[in-house]
Amino acid sequence: MPETLTHRPVLLEAVLQALDPRPGGIYVDATYGRGGHTRALLERLGPEGRVYALDKDPEAIAHAREAFAGEPRLTVVPGSFAMLQARVREWGIEGRVNGVLMDLGVSSPQLDDPGRGFSFLRPGPLDMRMDPTRGRPAAAWLAEAPVEELADVIRRYGEERHARRIARAIDRARREAPIDTTARLAAVVASAVPEREPGKHPATRTFQAIRIFINGELEELEAALPQTLDVLAPGGRLAVISFHSLEDRRVKRFIQQEARGDRFPPDLPVPYSALTPTLKPVGKAVRATAAEVADNPRARSAVLRVAERLP
Repeated sequence: MPETLTHRPVLLEAVLQALDPRPGGIYVDATYGRGGHTRALLERLGPEGRVYALDKDPEAIAHAREAFAGEPRLTVVPGSFAMLQARVREWGIEGRVNGVLMDLGVSSPQLDDPGRGFSFLRPGPLDMRMDPTRGRPAAAWLAEAPVEELADVIRRYGEERHARRIARAIDRARREAPIDTTARLAAVVASAVPEREPGKHPATRTFQAIRIFINGELEELEAALPQTLDVLAPGGRLAVISFHSLEDRRVKRFIQQEARGDRFPPDLPVPYSALTPTLKPVGKAVRATAAEVADNPRARSAVLRVAERLP
């Protein structure tokens, strides 16, 4: 069966309910992945509707152009969602977009491909770049980073309480031989962690931390969220799917701040009438049902937050 049909997008029905696509609407899938959400949006649009898709992974772009060849309502371009506003300006739709979707983190095909180096469950080269044509692979960074930097990254982006112990183990191991495969890094981390979290491999947090750092994921998210305010039309919806607390906290804080309209310094006395909210939260955070998790384990940690652009 073609990959397009077997790939299961996370929280699909919740996303469609949140974005409420209209037949002639304009939507941006800022993280195409393998196009599950894009396909569902297109199925609900009429001939005048449009979907614009972004992805920084060249394999995702190649997939989109093959899977949707001849689809006139879809425009696909390479780029990170941090480039959202620039791309939207190029397309001439700034301020006219009815919905923006960001499905954060790593896509299932990236995790499942051993050659990409994202998963400790699949032996392969330790790369972890979402765009393998740019930046340094994880192995190159691990070979050179000082112990303090290793510990800081693992602690900050993995929320790993054994970060310093793991950093020292990495330093000892790399003196003996390069840490250039996922299996070797996973083994080094496992040897350094004194106990396991129930249901988690001991390398889970370290792999997450290094991936986030290598790809600048949180910095890109913080750059992209404010851009949605200029991209969305009044009444347009922003839907963001996060997969860990570092992402979700930033999305939640952004929506809360924009709903209050408090862009002033916290110690500056400002009358309530001067506050101009730009977003309205829509419902509560949505998590996958037990049935969806059983069908798609990747949905287990997914959290969807939705906000609407105010006039």
